[in-house]
Amino acid sequence: MQVELSGGMIKRLFNSQDTGEDLSTSQPILQVISMKKVDPPPNATNHSSDRWRTIISDGEHFMQGMFATQVNGLIEAHEIQKNTVIAVENFSCSYLQGKRLLIIMAARVITQAGEKIGKPENVQGGAAAAAESSAPQTPNPAPSPSTTTTTPVPHAQSRQQSSAKVGGKANSIYPIEGLSPYQNNWTIKARVTQKTDVKTWSNQRGEGKLFSVTLMDETGEIRATGFNSVVDELYDKLQEGNVYYISKARVNLAKKKFSNIQNDYELALERNTEVEECPDASNVPAVRYNFVNLNGLEELQKDATCDFIGVIKDVGDLGTITSKASNKTVAKRDLTLVDQTGKSVRLTLWGAQAEQFNADDSPVVAFKGVKVGDFGGRSLSMYSSSTMSINPDITEAHSLRGWYDALGSGQNFTSMSSGSNAGSSTMGGVSRDEMRTLFDVKESGLGTSDKADYFSCRATIMHIKGDNISYPACPTEGCNKKVVDIGGQWRCEKCDRSFERPEHRYIMSMAVADHTAQAWLQGFNDVGLAVFGMSANELVDIKERDEPAYNVILHKSNCATFNFACRAKQDTYNDQTRIRYGISRLTPLDYKAEMRALKTILQSPWARA
Repeated sequence: MQVELSGGMIKRLFNSQDTGEDLSTSQPILQVISMKKVDPPPNATNHSSDRWRTIISDGEHFMQGMFATQVNGLIEAHEIQKNTVIAVENFSCSYLQGKRLLIIMAARVITQAGEKIGKPENVQGGAAAAAESSAPQTPNPAPSPSTTTTTPVPHAQSRQQSSAKVGGKANSIYPIEGLSPYQNNWTIKARVTQKTDVKTWSNQRGEGKLFSVTLMDETGEIRATGFNSVVDELYDKLQEGNVYYISKARVNLAKKKFSNIQNDYELALERNTEVEECPDASNVPAVRYNFVNLNGLEELQKDATCDFIGVIKDVGDLGTITSKASNKTVAKRDLTLVDQTGKSVRLTLWGAQAEQFNADDSPVVAFKGVKVGDFGGRSLSMYSSSTMSINPDITEAHSLRGWYDALGSGQNFTSMSSGSNAGSSTMGGVSRDEMRTLFDVKESGLGTSDKADYFSCRATIMHIKGDNISYPACPTEGCNKKVVDIGGQWRCEKCDRSFERPEHRYIMSMAVADHTAQAWLQGFNDVGLAVFGMSANELVDIKERDEPAYNVILHKSNCATFNFACRAKQDTYNDQTRIRYGISRLTPLDYKAEMRALKTILQSPWARA
């Protein structure tokens, strides 16, 4: 196959920053005449972040270049190798380690040539052979069939990188992809796609504070963190969505346990770091997503991160949990999201995101970098570095909006998460799709495996154990540990404090039954509040003053029917193994919702048949 390269293009690309020529839409046809894999940093484990240098030719001249990581798929498939002819669809020309490089961010394979085309010379002088001998080459695998596969990177309207006036002198713009600890005097032009809240700490070495931002340009993302005085200097200056010129920050190896960003390096913002807002943000992308639908979610490992887009079917109430690590109370809110797969998943927001979240009319929300969990089935959770965008102006969001308005709003969804709420398939947070009879729960052996099993049931309270219905707890917010009476004072060993009165909390054991069987369920404070309609303090006070009145309250609670979301888990006590059924959530019957569900069943085609 005869291929004509874009003669003269290498010289034009090399000089474009000086001449100001805009070659962003040129898509030159060039040949890869040499490739070399850059040695990864010591802590790199992800092959998708491998970096490849190249020597690229137009048949007349050659120059050095680098493939961005989004092209790695073509390299690993041996579609791009020595002598491959490619159409360069997305690129930038930048200074890197004192050399002018062509950064290739998207390419289309044209053909695999058998040998070097023409007799190209170094655009700076010298022969191609000298350049090839100075760079070790990759083995030349067997030629692969030609392909027109394009890397999944959107065409940028303008790919040309220019120089920026920063700190009183012109500095060449570096791509984020090209940053490493071995460089100085660089400037990046990047958008702030996410900014964390200011976090503080206090220990034996003193007190401090920090914040982090996620920065993005056409070539990739990187995390930047500032500490102490840098927080005061830059926190208010760096705003989400804006584009900045940033220079004089330190490039370090990334601490992967604190970030889910696919970059082997991160930036440390320092006192002399220079940040200047850029008014021209046209060629800097906002956010780049790699969405997984709910079918694909099942294939991901626990604690993996992913991007997800869905329609919010239900917004849960704001709640709190106590962190075991810090013993601090953290706000949380559960969202139920659905997509075209016919499934629903629970996604949890934390902290300020949970408190401030407000979305009406079932919006489409795109999430980036959320954590995959397996508690109660498949679930998702926001990291501090995760981002979400409500009703984003992207193709996937418009497609979801059209589907949901036309079909999805009246559809029943299969829950992937215990306790998620997906429209008519749920009843106050209890999944209708997971509803089982008590006989079925026991016969199927739920709770006998190593992991807990989750189910929903509708049952009626038959008996509540009246003794030990509560325990005296520490009244300190978020503690809830049991306190001990020491001569009129109630002592909490955890808080190292004493109180005049404890805060009683429910710890209940009740027998429930449906038309198939009976079972004992255990519940805690929220369960008691729902069953009795009063706090444990009030009920204990009644018991101490008037025990017959207390027994009447217990008796009146019998025969009440609830929808229960439960957890079945094997438990060993005194060398006896049994299955314990814990109540995760219970709700009274919603008769209107029940009638709507029955109406849907009666209107279904198989019911009419």
